[in-house]
Amino acid sequence: MPQNRWPIAREGLPFLVPSAILTLFLAGMGWTVLTIPGILLTLFIAYFFRNPKRKIPPLRNIILSPADGTIIHVGECEEDRFLKQRALKVSIFMSPFDVHINRAPASGKILQTSYHPGRFLVASRDKASLLNEQNALVMETEDRSKILLIQIAGFVARRIVCYAKAGDLLNRGEIFGMIRFGSRVDLYLPIDVQPIVRVGQHIKGGESIIGYRHEEEKNKD
Repeated sequence: MPQNRWPIAREGLPFLVPSAILTLFLAGMGWTVLTIPGILLTLFIAYFFRNPKRKIPPLRNIILSPADGTIIHVGECEEDRFLKQRALKVSIFMSPFDVHINRAPASGKILQTSYHPGRFLVASRDKASLLNEQNALVMETEDRSKILLIQIAGFVARRIVCYAKAGDLLNRGEIFGMIRFGSRVDLYLPIDVQPIVRVGQHIKGGESIIGYRHEEEKNKD
């Protein structure tokens, strides 16, 4: 999958380029009163769509955070929509000031993607997991375990972007999409994952470790 190596996510260019051009025009006309707000707006858009480099940990048996944000839930649950089994659920709330890019939590193959339109409740609310607009990805990891990742739009975010499709292979930490202007990501992991994050902790996508897998071998046919 082609990677966006620019410091600004490409989805931000339709906002950034017109703002920058307008600001240059205002500056050229000598309209300082309007130029200053234009500069501030352009800088804000660039900050909003920033794409910082991340150092992917080289450790074995780890699950990385798929998004920047604050942990709002960690606990086991029954995931009966896609995995249809008990799973460890980790929810990450992405504020408008967090990086909006989403990254693969592990290496593996995308088995399924599923987009569902919905409402735009505040993403930190529990009901947002079921009622909001969302895009789900089911991934089979290298040890043939399954991970479910759901991108969820929020009150401000109205645009979920996902480059990945069924059959794609993703490397751990690889960019696969983004959610404009914040929202939420729910991650459902095998229950043998030992979480090391806590509610209220701020984490970085592709760099912060969510948890560790047990070392035992899995011989699945």
